[in-house]
Amino acid sequence: MYYVRPMIKLTVSYPKGDDVSFDHDYYANTHIPLCKEVFAPSRIELERGIDGPSVAAVSFYFESSEAMQTAMANPRMGEVMGDVPNYTNSRPAMQVSQIVD
Repeated sequence: MYYVRPMIKLTVSYPKGDDVSFDHDYYANTHIPLCKEVFAPSRIELERGIDGPSVAAVSFYFESSEAMQTAMANPRMGEVMGDVPNYTNSRPAMQVSQIVD
């Protein structure tokens, strides 16, 4: 048996609602590339909600908690957060998880 250092996953989901608007093209082509540039994650998974509570979600994978904390402390984080109204009026929900397998 060998030990693999667990990864950290930051998932940002956008709840559905009767009055929620979401521009998937802007999100995929503008916002996510900005996040990739600012956060420098090891991997990104982008989801478009079909059935369930979210209209969209994205998961950013980091090699460690420290790498994620560094990403979140980036001085450009305000730019990332300030871009949210450009594609949605949904209030994002965040979840941090440790990938154990």
